[in-house]
Amino acid sequence: MEANIQRWGNSSAIRLPKPILKTADITEADTVQIVARKNVIVIRKAAPEHLTFRERMQGFAGEYEPEEIVAVPVGEEVFW
Repeated sequence: MEANIQRWGNSSAIRLPKPILKTADITEADTVQIVARKNVIVIRKAAPEHLTFRERMQGFAGEYEPEEIVAVPVGEEVFW
């Protein structure tokens, strides 16, 4: 699909057709990240913000059993 870049105030704009947004799973309310490289512009849905503790625990339905772990150096780590 081809589209034209047009002037919008002091900026430039391109209209994104509904089928393109649907394929990309992006809606008008979504925040997007724009990355530019030579001859390429990539628009992707921005990563969601961090969830609150309540939001993270919403799906938790069981008991938590902590388990002990043993840390071993894998490089230049210094254990005290």
